[in-house]
Amino acid sequence: MFPVSRRRGLAALGAALLSVSAVPLALAQSAPSAPRGEPIRIAMIEGLSGPFANTGEAVYRNLLWAAERVNARGGVKLPGGARPLQIERFDSKGQTEEALSSLRLAVDRGIAIVAQGNSSAAASALIEAINKHNEREPQRRQLFLNYSAVDPSLTNEKCSFWHFRFDAHADMRMSALMGVLREDKDLKRIYLIGQDYSFGQGVLREARRQLGAQRPDVQIVGDELHPIGRVKDFLPYATKIKTSGAQAVLTGNWGNDLTLLVKAARDVGFEGRFYTFYGNALGAPAAIGEAGVGKVVAVADWFPNVPNADSETFYRSFRERFPKPEDDYVHMRMQLMIEALAQAIERAGKVEAGAIAAALAQADVSLAGQRGRMREGDHQFQQNLAVAVMERQGAPGVKFDVEGSGYGFRVIRNLAPQQAEMPHTCTMGRP
Repeated sequence: MFPVSRRRGLAALGAALLSVSAVPLALAQSAPSAPRGEPIRIAMIEGLSGPFANTGEAVYRNLLWAAERVNARGGVKLPGGARPLQIERFDSKGQTEEALSSLRLAVDRGIAIVAQGNSSAAASALIEAINKHNEREPQRRQLFLNYSAVDPSLTNEKCSFWHFRFDAHADMRMSALMGVLREDKDLKRIYLIGQDYSFGQGVLREARRQLGAQRPDVQIVGDELHPIGRVKDFLPYATKIKTSGAQAVLTGNWGNDLTLLVKAARDVGFEGRFYTFYGNALGAPAAIGEAGVGKVVAVADWFPNVPNADSETFYRSFRERFPKPEDDYVHMRMQLMIEALAQAIERAGKVEAGAIAAALAQADVSLAGQRGRMREGDHQFQQNLAVAVMERQGAPGVKFDVEGSGYGFRVIRNLAPQQAEMPHTCTMGRP
């Protein structure tokens, strides 16, 4: 049974926000009893130790909260009775081989649904492994839900019937950022820096392409990659950024690789802008502090300060559930992902990967004023994208700060799904 405070928060969230076609609002408001059937298990394969453990724990909080919401309204409705969702943790330690070992363990435990995201390299390996496994053992097929691995190839040349991505891929994020950068007429010199693996390489490659197409007048004064998760001192990189004369930095860095980079930039006195994929949380705003006001730009599917009453209720409910400032990292896309999964299982009428995948390809879900739909052709989720700039809490448009830092993000551009959408090259094989 949930503690009283959690029950109240979940009940308020369900009554105020939920709008999923498979679960009528009246059902959410009726506060049904907890489901008693066998749990529907989801294997979360993520780095829960090592340099990016904080990002893995942030994912777990999001998936846990989403599952709690589904369970609080009565669970997933199936012909044999309602069943709860259950998140099972598998620690990949931030290593691809460990992620594959976790996948094998999930197979052995009979778990049909896998979720992962905090590494495009790991996601690529998991897609390949699941494809092979499902062909060899069709009676134990698995489904892969991807909430953060944004290498565009995963829904293009590497697309798979068994893989569904719920985050905007890197090129979509870059295009949203470039819409703001394009209007920064004072910008003449920019420094590109990223993590040396498929995602980081892809971000810088796309940055060069889009800068060349949209801002050919901007000089790229630095373009480098660094080892992922192994750099403890970014001062040498920050020094190069400052001495290059760059007026802005563009990076896809995430986790501690972003936090340590912006800390080092602050320490060397860099005063330019940061155009980021993930600069809105996990310590980055507090690390850069006052120097980031009006200068740190981030892109995301959603921000707490999106001007929407349902969105505000959603965010307040998350903060009630996880009141520690350092736990303040909620992802709308992960909530929509779990809603889409629950919807798909109910439509499939059973917990079997093939049936769920066929239903999930048609997913169309809404929550807290945000709507997303799955594109059947490549299994790329289509949803809003927003660009926001860091400001002091209390400034116009900044009701909520981040992680108790005193700084929040003001939305300066909101792209509808049709505006954020990009074409794909997927030719999907189907069972």
